[in-house]
Amino acid sequence: MDDVKDSMRTHVLADSPSLWPLLARGAFLSPFKRARDGVSAPRVRLVLPGVRIDLGKLAAYERVCGFGVGADELPMTYPHVLGFPLAMRLMSERAFPLPLLGLVHTSIGITRRKAMTATGEYELTVYVEELVPHRRGTEAVVVTEVRAGGELVWESRSTYLARHRTAAGSGGGQTGQAAAPEERKPLPVVAEWRFAGDVGRRYGAASGDRNPIHLHPLAARLFGFPRAIAHGMWTVARCLAQHGVPHAALVRAEFRAPVLLPGAVSYGAEGADFELRGAGGRLHLAGEVLPVL
Repeated sequence: MDDVKDSMRTHVLADSPSLWPLLARGAFLSPFKRARDGVSAPRVRLVLPGVRIDLGKLAAYERVCGFGVGADELPMTYPHVLGFPLAMRLMSERAFPLPLLGLVHTSIGITRRKAMTATGEYELTVYVEELVPHRRGTEAVVVTEVRAGGELVWESRSTYLARHRTAAGSGGGQTGQAAAPEERKPLPVVAEWRFAGDVGRRYGAASGDRNPIHLHPLAARLFGFPRAIAHGMWTVARCLAQHGVPHAALVRAEFRAPVLLPGAVSYGAEGADFELRGAGGRLHLAGEVLPVL
């Protein structure tokens, strides 16, 4: 995808943007955008140099996600927190064709090429790689890259789904659309977890992602959920804290169904695979951890 990046305009930022104004702008513009087939992503990438880790915020993140606190190595998922404000800035812009309200984080793939220290200095780059057709609408593929001393040390690809009727109708079937996920055999249960109702608020305070559907039942009900739901990236981080990750690794995870708060789940794992299931065996999250050679 180097040709895609080469065609982009680069905006270098002086500081990480504040999330609340971006959420407000994205919410304001959402009614004026119509998710539909055939839209294209803006050709812009944001670069934020000189990023230093706030050790207090990192410790709060480690505590809420179940990682050990105080180690010099950054958790596998923490760079997503650093890049999330830049991704939100791109997706809240007028040029981004999908409405921010209602976007659903459907998957993430993370590659870490070497351990990253909490005391290091990094450069972040974030851009929307493409908009792709999905059986339920259109997905935005958002790429985050982290460099240390000019070397790419971490990158991720997140997909965010905007639901709408496709050209093939509600039955789906456009060429190139993501297929319906296959049912998978449950993995051996390793642990049973009960999540408190304030997990969304605690993770939101640590990560900066204070989307109201994760914080308050009333806000969640406006979007069709009976209670507040856990952040998808928190569920991934909680699983990886249990599973363990090599210094150089590839993590892939799919968000299948939201985890309601408070709630109870079973954490299953076998070999490279891990998952979260709820009552009745409902699959919430499916993932894998692979070494990068």
